[in-house]
Amino acid sequence: MPATVQIVESNPSLGSLLRWHLQQANYSVYLTTNIHQAKEVFLSKLPQVVVIDTELADGDGLELCRWIFPQKRSVIMLISNRTKEADIVQGLQLGADDYLKKPFGLQEFLARIAVLARRSPAPPAILDFGSLTIDLIQRVVQFNHQTIDLSPQEFSLLYVLALAEGMPLPREELLQRAWSGIINNPRTIDTHVLSLRKKMHPSLIETVRNVGYRFNYPPV
Repeated sequence: MPATVQIVESNPSLGSLLRWHLQQANYSVYLTTNIHQAKEVFLSKLPQVVVIDTELADGDGLELCRWIFPQKRSVIMLISNRTKEADIVQGLQLGADDYLKKPFGLQEFLARIAVLARRSPAPPAILDFGSLTIDLIQRVVQFNHQTIDLSPQEFSLLYVLALAEGMPLPREELLQRAWSGIINNPRTIDTHVLSLRKKMHPSLIETVRNVGYRFNYPPV
């Protein structure tokens, strides 16, 4: 399976050029042009490498880098017109794994992407727990040999919880990971957890007092 790369670039010419060369090198590429769109694609596609221009139409690319870094899902390359040492240090401190100064050669860009892709294992397309499978590509959940009818929000929430492998996640973090920028009320998590419990199993998602929720499989 080809490595997945997300490009966040407001300049349509540069974004299209980078996408074309990455596709020619057999990468699967998602091109986004602003921070809001980038967050939605990041959460739904889970790219291995994210390339972020520091100058974006709706904000500073460093803020997007800061948002992605704690989620520990992808490696990050910043591309930038900011070439001072202090700018590079700031980008690396905020979570970037690489910093490429403009202008840059396409061969150097591709070589750096190859290095980053080797560092980042592909996220699982299917989470298989035996009697429960969660297919990220088809967005299908099967439980006890039955397909469970979930809304897009319920699917995203279940996938994020399952991917955390039993680690408790606060409501605010679940909100950010599952539906970033779409739903803003953390208490909405409670409603969707209740719905998932009804559709699947009452103890599949466990309440962790004063923290949030954790994935509990097999349910008891």
